[in-house]
Amino acid sequence: MTTPATSESRGSDPVTARLDRALHDLAAISPDLIDNANRIGSILWAPPRVVIVGRLKAGKSTLVNALVGARVAATAALEATSVVSIYQEGSPARAEAVLHNGQRLRAPAIKGTLSSLPAEADQISYLHRWLPSASIRDYTLIDTPGLGTLTTENDRRTRRVLIDGFEQTRVASVDADAAVFLFDSAPRADEIDFLRRLGVTPLNTLGVLSRADGFGEGALGVRDPLEHAAEHSRRLAADLAGTVMTVMPVAGLLAETTHTGALTEQDARHLAELAHFEPRELVSTLDRPDPAPLPAAVRDRLLDLLGEDGVLRGREIATQGAAALNAWLAERSGVPALRRILADELGAFARLHRAGRIVRELESLAYTHSARDEIRTVVDGLRTDPAVFDVVLLGHLTAMLGADPTSEVTTELRRMVENPTLPSKLGLPSTAGPDEITRTALDLRAQAHSRSLSTLTAAEDSALATLIHVYGHVGAGR
Repeated sequence: MTTPATSESRGSDPVTARLDRALHDLAAISPDLIDNANRIGSILWAPPRVVIVGRLKAGKSTLVNALVGARVAATAALEATSVVSIYQEGSPARAEAVLHNGQRLRAPAIKGTLSSLPAEADQISYLHRWLPSASIRDYTLIDTPGLGTLTTENDRRTRRVLIDGFEQTRVASVDADAAVFLFDSAPRADEIDFLRRLGVTPLNTLGVLSRADGFGEGALGVRDPLEHAAEHSRRLAADLAGTVMTVMPVAGLLAETTHTGALTEQDARHLAELAHFEPRELVSTLDRPDPAPLPAAVRDRLLDLLGEDGVLRGREIATQGAAALNAWLAERSGVPALRRILADELGAFARLHRAGRIVRELESLAYTHSARDEIRTVVDGLRTDPAVFDVVLLGHLTAMLGADPTSEVTTELRRMVENPTLPSKLGLPSTAGPDEITRTALDLRAQAHSRSLSTLTAAEDSALATLIHVYGHVGAGR
């Protein structure tokens, strides 16, 4: 069994290598399968797709801008905010609107920002955008309209593109391998239901407590709002363990400002002029029509860039210059930690999820193609290969989360997929030796076999069959 690959190692990881070999075997069966192998291979070698979901005004587009490193996602009332947008690395920068019939229309952009849509929003399935940004080299971002918005059309459009049909578009361009789920104080029931319908698992879903710089009592509260948000996030992570891998606090406005290069040296000098004010005196000053010593336009710009909390807490750091202020903003925003999770933990399980999608593509071919027996041989060899055990187990986990999330089998599958080492997968300490690993694997195999005699669902029956095979493989010392 293998550990999910990090972004640094995925080119040579055993899962990718084994899937690539299966695709070569597929292409060798007959000439007419070469196109299928190439099509599926384009999924294998493309960066994982991470969908950003949440309610209207949850801060999704602001976070996308921060992750991309440029103000490319519409954050105001532009009609583009009502359309799903896909961002991937590519040069030159360009944008296309993909209509429901598959037609692609060039979308005009000025300095990376869309100036208009080439068709009515309700005719567009999604916007496809390429950006020369190394920041999104390891994953493709999918920005979505808000859920449960004031206009039900936005909510319907997100569900339609990501869940409810247009299968060709979904498979080709909008199939998500992981999700970043933004909410304010706590997620609502309909949001959690939407996540489950996306087909993601707690292992490839990251919760984000957005607008963390305004959490609790806000900038003038007794507690630092970000410290308060971090504490609340830890509690939410425990409460939502069946939905997300963890919850992170993020201050999207601070992140967008620093990661898009919007803050200038002049901004830092203006902010430093406020360093001598007491907090409440400063808030009172900023509320006045004439906020001396700053002109009203400068005051408005600083608040637009930093928000009230950023102005209050960043003014003394601004005396050290824009570089120091930007570094402080970046760390305070929470985005560096978010990037690390996207590249490592979330990215690893996103790749497992994508690998499962490739296995299902091959299985589908085995049912529809005339060379079904040869294709089925390729699929069977793939599914029983130890290099792909975690991929197969993740598929069973996804099915069990839908069928019976509280089942012991669900818990067992999660332990097997989530843990990186063989002892931890079996519930053993890291010091466990080969004999203890063998005994435990055989005991677990016997337990799984006993449970398989009285299963409650087809998903459980299938999962136990795979667990029996995996435990048997480990118990045999292979």
